[in-house]
Amino acid sequence: MKWAYTKFKSGDIIRVKVGSVYHYGICSDDMKVIAFGLPPTQENFKNSGDVKVICTDMDVFSAGGEVETAQLSFTEKIRRRNPQKTVELAKSCIGEGGYDLIHNNCEHFVNYVVFGVKESTQEQEARKKWQEFEKKHSQKT
Repeated sequence: MKWAYTKFKSGDIIRVKVGSVYHYGICSDDMKVIAFGLPPTQENFKNSGDVKVICTDMDVFSAGGEVETAQLSFTEKIRRRNPQKTVELAKSCIGEGGYDLIHNNCEHFVNYVVFGVKESTQEQEARKKWQEFEKKHSQKT
């Protein structure tokens, strides 16, 4: 999946960089965003409590950053739910909790509602770096 600073439409996967991570959401038909929690800003961490799937304004979602839109490959376009079904499923999840940074985060959520699979490239990259770190340090001992 590639990303571009282009206009987004209902059912698109969008993301915004906040610090060193990305926060993901689904653009809904009313140009709001359905996401698993608020962007991970310092202010939002203070008031995080139980993170739930929410519907919010684009300004809140973007947290002052630039919003990127997923540019799906041909294969991803075939695999995805159609945009209307994506938005319907995302809306049906509003209020759900169970957030977990490693196993159930905002990227897992968008991949689930679009492709039917909970996965996170950020989580996979973090695991890979951790495994490389462990391998490097276990060889020293």
